[in-house]
Amino acid sequence: MVFCGTAAGRLSALRGQYYAHPQNKFWRTLHAVGLTPRLYAPHEYPLSPGLGIGLTDIAKHASGMDHQLPAGSLGREAIDDLRARIGRARPRILAFTSLAGGRRLLGPRAKAGKQDATIGETALWILPSPSPAAQNAWNESIWRALARDVVRLRET
Repeated sequence: MVFCGTAAGRLSALRGQYYAHPQNKFWRTLHAVGLTPRLYAPHEYPLSPGLGIGLTDIAKHASGMDHQLPAGSLGREAIDDLRARIGRARPRILAFTSLAGGRRLLGPRAKAGKQDATIGETALWILPSPSPAAQNAWNESIWRALARDVVRLRET
């Protein structure tokens, strides 16, 4: 499974670590929903492939909050590059860690949850953002539904 953000936040870019802001719920949520056997810290992200978890962003050459990114950072070229990366890696699941990120690929009407669309054989999910800037839209139940889907896929 691959988790995909829009772009590294300022602190994540400074530290070279995914989801590094201390108030970001990403690592805590992975553990809380059963996708990791223990709570991992952002600096431990290199261990994630051993857990069957990949990490990426749409914008690979820019950082900051979405509204701070240079024009085009989340545009068609970035989406085409993401599609190519996912096509090569062929994960069973690609989960966007924000509605904004998922909508870049799936369009403005996409909603959180499992999507009908795929990239090849890769199932697509849109999750509520774990970012502290998105507290008002937080909903762990969708992350739990993803974890149930992961368990189901592991059993097949």
